[in-house]
Amino acid sequence: MAAPQDQRIAVPIDDPNADTEWNDILRKHGVIPEKPPSPTPMIEEAIQEARRLAYDNRLEGKDLDELDELEDEEDEEFLEKYRQQRLKELSSLRKKSKYGAVYPLTKPEYSREVTEASLEGPVFVNLTSSLGTNIESRVLTELWRQAAQEYGDVKFCEMRASQAIEGYPERNCPTILVYSKGDIIMQIVTLMTVGGVRMSMSDLDKLLIEAGAIRDNDMRVMRRMRDAEEAAEEKIPNKGIRSSSDRPKQDDDDDDGWD
Repeated sequence: MAAPQDQRIAVPIDDPNADTEWNDILRKHGVIPEKPPSPTPMIEEAIQEARRLAYDNRLEGKDLDELDELEDEEDEEFLEKYRQQRLKELSSLRKKSKYGAVYPLTKPEYSREVTEASLEGPVFVNLTSSLGTNIESRVLTELWRQAAQEYGDVKFCEMRASQAIEGYPERNCPTILVYSKGDIIMQIVTLMTVGGVRMSMSDLDKLLIEAGAIRDNDMRVMRRMRDAEEAAEEKIPNKGIRSSSDRPKQDDDDDDGWD
């Protein structure tokens, strides 16, 4: 028979993480482990930090006109700092904006205008359909024109897929090819993975960012995101507010039986 000191006693434990006096005694004697620290302080600290960053960066992405509208709300010195930053960014964009339109390609010049040109920066190529009934191809062609005008610092090219690659399947049109440093770094066959016929400039922005053609905090991207958020807010109905015309009408004779 084992000695009394060697016998194990079953200690009742309901919840080892509960804040009880009994659990404190058990922790003191090493019967149960110390309670892990609560994540609440860390979560609250992260929330506070996110709010601080959001406040500090509240003027990010705003253009000069939008900054001018905040003259009565923001400190002038703080606003001037962002004005100078925007002017510097605009000056840099103007220097880099050497394209501004979609470049139509032919096979003999493909290597020079695409492969070699990608040594200076990403080049985006749209291989279009030869059929006017291909809706996705028409959508991308329009987005290509808009992007080329807006992002004059990025080269956008276009070519019939059948002319670029003999026998290229029509079902694969449109196809997006992105070149960088002489190699293809991205290939998207049809628009199925980027929004389909509903593909928008916001979707194209993501491709530009992924390819390294623009930064994710580019003022043009930020402005589009802000416009989209404002448009979404305008579509949200005022819930919980009912006008007199929204309330169900009561029959004037409803109370007649109580007279």
